[in-house]
Amino acid sequence: MSTKQPLLEPITIGAVELKNRIVMAPMTRCRATNEHQAPDEKHVDYYTQRAGAGLIITEGSEVSRKGRGYPFVAGIFNDAQVEGWKKVVDSVHEADGKIFLQLWHVGRTSLPDYHEGQLPWAPSAVNPDTELRNQYGEKKHTATPHAMTNEEIAQTVKEFGDAAANAKKAGFDGIEIHSSNGYLIHQFFNNKSNIRTDEYGGSNENKARFFFEVLDAVKESFPDNRIGCRLNPSLNGVFGIEGTPDTIPFFDYLVNRLNDYDLAYLHLSEPFTDVSNINFLVSDIAKHYRPIYSGNLMINNEFNRESGNQVIENKHADLVAYGKLFISNPDLPKRFELKAETADWNQETFYSQGREGYTDYPTLDEEAKS
Repeated sequence: MSTKQPLLEPITIGAVELKNRIVMAPMTRCRATNEHQAPDEKHVDYYTQRAGAGLIITEGSEVSRKGRGYPFVAGIFNDAQVEGWKKVVDSVHEADGKIFLQLWHVGRTSLPDYHEGQLPWAPSAVNPDTELRNQYGEKKHTATPHAMTNEEIAQTVKEFGDAAANAKKAGFDGIEIHSSNGYLIHQFFNNKSNIRTDEYGGSNENKARFFFEVLDAVKESFPDNRIGCRLNPSLNGVFGIEGTPDTIPFFDYLVNRLNDYDLAYLHLSEPFTDVSNINFLVSDIAKHYRPIYSGNLMINNEFNRESGNQVIENKHADLVAYGKLFISNPDLPKRFELKAETADWNQETFYSQGREGYTDYPTLDEEAKS
């Protein structure tokens, strides 16, 4: 690899020009503790500190009350949330940053505790058989979800569209559709979580139908070239999602169809678990999908400076998204530029509610002064 760092090169994704290819990945941080679950000054400071990223993708933001599954998440379905996010966006823009909002619905990865005792919604009544925490920090086992009717599917599609309209009001540069990691849209993709026999289940086209209806709904507020989507093709053993021999052919079909759209980017995750011994899943996601997808490809999961530069140098991806490293290194692009040491993160404060472990990680300049 040359001494030049590909991560630091500018790139245009759709309608948005980025100063580098280092992306802050979407990460749930559970800091919206007010009655409206709206972003507050903590969120403004947190995202503004990280405006050196070529692109910030916010934490998943719930498109509706029914989309909830975690405590203290800043949603995008009420006026207070829109106003809170607007302050975040304005501050990031003042710091010369670009920011997309991630639209999120967790589906069955939730508890009745978040829905006044009612069951979470999902494509089918299949329990993910996992443990989650309720809003009081208590661990509970998931319930068998309610299988969505066609009317409820249409309602949820509309909620994604309304959330995108709210993101537009807040001034975001674009949006990312969270269609990954075992949440609602991903549940439609998977043969274990989607056992429907109607037009939303069975064939590749049917399993993808909900996703493309959501994509069309958000396009009413943002053009294709300000929309990204996130996929995790080889997710296995997480939130009840298990790969099957049909999994990769389905995602190949889906990614091929996305070539018909002028998206800002496709955001892919490398496997969260070791799938090297599962012959029908793919271990090297970027390498597999680069020849299939013709647009900007973003890759994610445990990259460092060297491996991030390498994946771009090898032309397997155009951008690299960083999660935990951005938590503990608000000036991560500068550290990469200087090849400086990166700070470690404190996992115990990932989902706590205060500023500790959120806005108090120092930059290199602050470290030098202290």
